[in-house]
Amino acid sequence: MDEDEISSSLFTLLIIWQTRRFLDTKNRVPQWDWWLKNYWFINVALIGLSTVTDEDFPLRLIWLIALGMVGYTVHLLSPNQAARTAFLAVAPFMVLMSVFKVIEDLFPKFAKTYDNFIDSAVSFSLIWLVAFLIVASRQKKALIKLEQEREIEAAERRKIEARKQELEYLVAQRTAEITSQKEELEQALTELKATQNQLIHSEKMASLGELTAGIAHEIQNPLNFVNNFAEVSVELIDEIADEHHKPNPDPQLTDELLTDLRQNLQKISQHGSRASSIVRGMLQHSRASSGQREPTDLNALCEEYLRLAYHGLRAKDKTFNASFSAELDASLGLVTVVPQDLGRVLLNLYTNAFYAVQSRQKAEQGQTSSYQPTVTVTTECVGNEVRIRVRDNGVGMPESILTKIFQPFFTTKPTGEGTGLGLSLSYDIITKGHGGTIEVKSREGEGTEFIIELPA
Repeated sequence: MDEDEISSSLFTLLIIWQTRRFLDTKNRVPQWDWWLKNYWFINVALIGLSTVTDEDFPLRLIWLIALGMVGYTVHLLSPNQAARTAFLAVAPFMVLMSVFKVIEDLFPKFAKTYDNFIDSAVSFSLIWLVAFLIVASRQKKALIKLEQEREIEAAERRKIEARKQELEYLVAQRTAEITSQKEELEQALTELKATQNQLIHSEKMASLGELTAGIAHEIQNPLNFVNNFAEVSVELIDEIADEHHKPNPDPQLTDELLTDLRQNLQKISQHGSRASSIVRGMLQHSRASSGQREPTDLNALCEEYLRLAYHGLRAKDKTFNASFSAELDASLGLVTVVPQDLGRVLLNLYTNAFYAVQSRQKAEQGQTSSYQPTVTVTTECVGNEVRIRVRDNGVGMPESILTKIFQPFFTTKPTGEGTGLGLSLSYDIITKGHGGTIEVKSREGEGTEFIIELPA
């Protein structure tokens, strides 16, 4: 075996090794890689067979076997462009080497004659091999880069998918939290409405308490008159009976007694009607508002509740005294309102006014002062509107409080003396219930004035 045969054998080993490394057969086709890795057994076996038989033919098979193994490797990796290019690189060289080795054995004279041609063909195939290996190397690099980009994209997709699942979980969790919060808020709203209704009821009951105390005083006067005139009427009847049973009754005296009796009965009827009016007003105030408007004597309503509010406060504090007056527009006539609701507004404004003058009176107690607590209500017709003014000369309010005075639960009274709903409810009754307006003017230390305007 000459050096040329040894070099051919080593060259095929190199080609197989480069094929394994270049095409990464260990990872791509691991089962077939075992045969490529152990190709040197075939190489050694053929060399041994050639030595034993003293024939060169077995060594000629080295190129064909190597070419076949490379070709089959490329077939297994057919989608790989770099593998096909590598096969195109080595195939011409390996085919030429196989063919020329056979020609040298079978046609030695022809091989010698065309030795230069054969060498040129082999040299060209080597150049071809190197050129295509360079191309295959570039394709391999491009493929590796593409695979890396795909792996990066796949990793990004996995990250995006993981992030998507995480966000879906967070959204589901947040949705559950929002649903839970919504249920809690709905429950809180239900409880708040119930509490609000209780507070409104408490405010109404508080105003009813003020009204009841005033009514107790107001109704006492007509009842006293009724009782007194009833007693006098009984005495007159007795005198008439006595005169009637006399032998010679005096007709003139009887007429005078009957006249006095008639006047007493008229007084009883008058004061009874007054007591009935007071009781009727109390019942209207205490019952739930129907929301129905009806023609109402606004002057009588304003005057009635003014007295009731004053006597209600007097029932709590016997030492309190104040002047109150009603300056009423006689031309006002009947105004269509909800009397129960408007009565609550007036009672609330009067109660606050008397409370304000009482507070100022207590503050100035013991000082040299000519202060006289005064509360005044005024009614007037201005164009198509009715205007009600409730003025007091009490403690007044600073500017900072005026902006919040109609807010729910805001109160200037000490804790336990006010719910903070009175003016808020009054504001809603006037603006929403009657389509009117209510505003307040006040100067600290001088007094306060509430102005109500209603459509006439």
